[in-house]
Amino acid sequence: MTALFEPTTLGPLTLRNRIIKSATFEGRTPGGRPTPEWVEFHRRIAAGGTALTTVAYLSVSPEGGTDRNCIKVLPSVVDGMRELTDAVHAEGALAAAQLGHAGPVANSRSNGARSVTPSAMFNPLGMSRSRAADEYDIERITSDFVRSARLCEEAGFDSLELHLGHGYLLSSFLCPKLNKRTDRWGGSLENRARFPRQVVAAVREAVGRRLAVTVKLNTSDGFRGGLGVDESLEVARWLEQDGHLDAIELTGGSSLSNPMYLFRGDAPLQEFRETLPWHLRGGFRLVGDKFLKKYPYEEAFFIEKARRYRDALELPIILLGGISRLDTAESAIGEGFGFVAMGRALLHDPDLPNQWSEGTRDDSGCIHCNRCMPTIYTGTRCPLVDPRPGDRPIEMTA
Repeated sequence: MTALFEPTTLGPLTLRNRIIKSATFEGRTPGGRPTPEWVEFHRRIAAGGTALTTVAYLSVSPEGGTDRNCIKVLPSVVDGMRELTDAVHAEGALAAAQLGHAGPVANSRSNGARSVTPSAMFNPLGMSRSRAADEYDIERITSDFVRSARLCEEAGFDSLELHLGHGYLLSSFLCPKLNKRTDRWGGSLENRARFPRQVVAAVREAVGRRLAVTVKLNTSDGFRGGLGVDESLEVARWLEQDGHLDAIELTGGSSLSNPMYLFRGDAPLQEFRETLPWHLRGGFRLVGDKFLKKYPYEEAFFIEKARRYRDALELPIILLGGISRLDTAESAIGEGFGFVAMGRALLHDPDLPNQWSEGTRDDSGCIHCNRCMPTIYTGTRCPLVDPRPGDRPIEMTA
């Protein structure tokens, strides 16, 4: 046994090990409704030995979902969420709720509500123009985070992860290219960070120290004019000084501008194009390789940036990105990261943590083809181990 498998604490929680299932939209909530398949997805992860499984993506506001299939956190879904947390707890694991507002990544046509962004912009997802958030919106959405946090506590969640990454609303307020405001919510980094910090403080006040509270923060937006690591690290310092967090999970990239910055490996252009509405497919054929840029895969691909945060902060750092091998995970814990978060590796094999602890396996078997990405519209899965009719054969040498 190494430190990776020793019980540890996250705020008020005791986790059975240091392995966290990162938030991955499950694709099992049609119309934004909890389903038995959604519950089973996380029960299976919990049964495989993960200490904390993160439920994605829970929208705090009507216009804040990526599309109509995102769960909006309302009293009507509390019982369904409770079924999930009960199932996870029965397997000896804990459950985290990822709360967020999609902002620039929201499909307003699918949601039936105009999207809200720091500054007005054209959104190709809904083929419409968003509106700039006003003072009322900022206060309303802050209150929505608070209401959602309380409902998640009522539903039995142990931890809350607030989404400050991937170009979602709070992330976009941090981004110089997307936040062109000249009021107290824009301009300087301190002003751009005001809204995210306000949300974190409000959520902590709402749940006290009964639940763990973490954030998912971009180290870099991955495009010119976006948030970079120096500014991100300063935001992380402020968040630590504010005293409301139990850990920070580091990520990167933009769901709207550079999604492959987060994933690395092969870019599934054909599979992704087939998921798009018909009116976007022709354009994607021309520019898809610029949208889904190809980055070589390597283990722990965010670790160099993450080390700067680890060295600068007292808060535990959750290392995400390219955790596929046992030696990678053990090395990360050994050099001072608090936890490792895994996504694709656990899609490929939910039993991986148990296999690692039993010494029966060293790596996940994930080949980083990223064909799991487009499956979020039909039930998120690894097509290598769970192929469906219509899936293209996967080359094992990918």
